[in-house]
Amino acid sequence: MKTFLSIGTGPGIGLATADRFSTEDFNIVLSSRNPEQLGKYVRKFQSEGRVSAALGVDASDPVRIQQLLTRVFQQYGSIDVLHYNAASLRKSNIAEQPTNTFLSDLSVNIVGAMVAIQSVLPLMLAQGKGTILLTGGRFGVMPAPEYISLSVGKAGIRSLAIGLFDDLKRQGIHIGTVTASASNGTDTAWSMGVAQAFWQLYCAPYNDWVAEIAYP
Repeated sequence: MKTFLSIGTGPGIGLATADRFSTEDFNIVLSSRNPEQLGKYVRKFQSEGRVSAALGVDASDPVRIQQLLTRVFQQYGSIDVLHYNAASLRKSNIAEQPTNTFLSDLSVNIVGAMVAIQSVLPLMLAQGKGTILLTGGRFGVMPAPEYISLSVGKAGIRSLAIGLFDDLKRQGIHIGTVTASASNGTDTAWSMGVAQAFWQLYCAPYNDWVAEIAYP
């Protein structure tokens, strides 16, 4: 059975994407700063006969991310799909935001994604295949001054996906992002639509791989 690892699982896109993959014969590993809050989702998956677990991770801490990936690989034997969904959604403009919070936001919004990619790549290359999914957003294309750290982070996510796409494709690894329009993160239909876009990225034949899907 394949393994799907979600970093930064929340009640919107993170959970919806995990749920979508859970229907396709995947072990589902959810992770967040507060894994206890994910317990009800794990129990839901398990009640439906799906293999699932929740683990703790601080996406701003590179060491914790590396430890999480090592633990999941050792326990399940593979990481076939990595979904990086962690983000700091701070509302603040450049004049108001202190430097220390800007740095802490970027450590989650972009540095954590880079560390996760760096950590999972050797495992996927050893397998000869793998998929890396990154949650993007329209702020990565149309920055919002009142969400400056999130805008910079989403621009970085988009750059990672597009910048690494060709090189990783040659090595059998598909990296891609869904650039999602702004919406209420708990809007179930919207989150499920984003999740389906991630599934579309995963399912695409090699010759149809793309680095980005815009949703809707």
